[in-house]
Amino acid sequence: MLKTLQISLVALVFTLLIAEAIAKETSLTRVLFIGNSYLYYNDSLHNHVERMAQEQHPGTPAPNFQHKSATIGGARLEYHNIDWLLKPGQIGVELPFQVVIMQGGSFEPLSQKTRDSFIDTASIYADKVRQIGAKPMLYMTHTYVAPHRRASQDMIKRVSSTYIEAGLAADSQVIPVGLAYERSYRQRPDFSLHADFDGTHPNLRGTYLGACVVYLALYGGEMDDLNYDYFGRIPKAEALYLQRVAAATVKAFAEQLN
Repeated sequence: MLKTLQISLVALVFTLLIAEAIAKETSLTRVLFIGNSYLYYNDSLHNHVERMAQEQHPGTPAPNFQHKSATIGGARLEYHNIDWLLKPGQIGVELPFQVVIMQGGSFEPLSQKTRDSFIDTASIYADKVRQIGAKPMLYMTHTYVAPHRRASQDMIKRVSSTYIEAGLAADSQVIPVGLAYERSYRQRPDFSLHADFDGTHPNLRGTYLGACVVYLALYGGEMDDLNYDYFGRIPKAEALYLQRVAAATVKAFAEQLN
């Protein structure tokens, strides 16, 4: 009787472990990021998102994740050869990408001409992404701060409205990274997310915040148990704060659009 009970308990524990492993698996492993230096600064945003995904989905073998980044410094979205990038095997991924995240130049929302061009390009490129069976997403850029000469308090309105309009035109989900920066600066004005030498590129905190927002947009769920802190380079308290900002922003943005 006791032996039978022990066997039953072992079987139950084994079943629960299998169920937990399955729950922590993901089929989303092939993601392409297209953009400029906003993505490649600080060890490249795609690397941080991939490491978060590996930690949060231990049931999926780490080598299965194939997050790739194609970036051109100072580039508009239209500068990228989307047809070449989407062709399987061109950048080391043999199967088609499942999600393609597209980021425009930080200046593109600032004039009507570049704004219109970005929205048109996003729509055209999104259609091409869907043709390979992938989901298109748009990475909303953050704004400039001092000492950048074009920094202004109303820039986030132009950026967010541009990306929302582009998302509607392209039938694509918008990832509200720029709004996450704005939320953090409202809560902690002296907690810098930008490189202090130019007021445009992200520092490590900014890249980590952007990665958290992208992770949530891609995989959903919660970040309460995320331990990833870029191998100790981001203090734990800062990482937890940035995770909370990301989660609050994604939730608020979704409610805004509904």
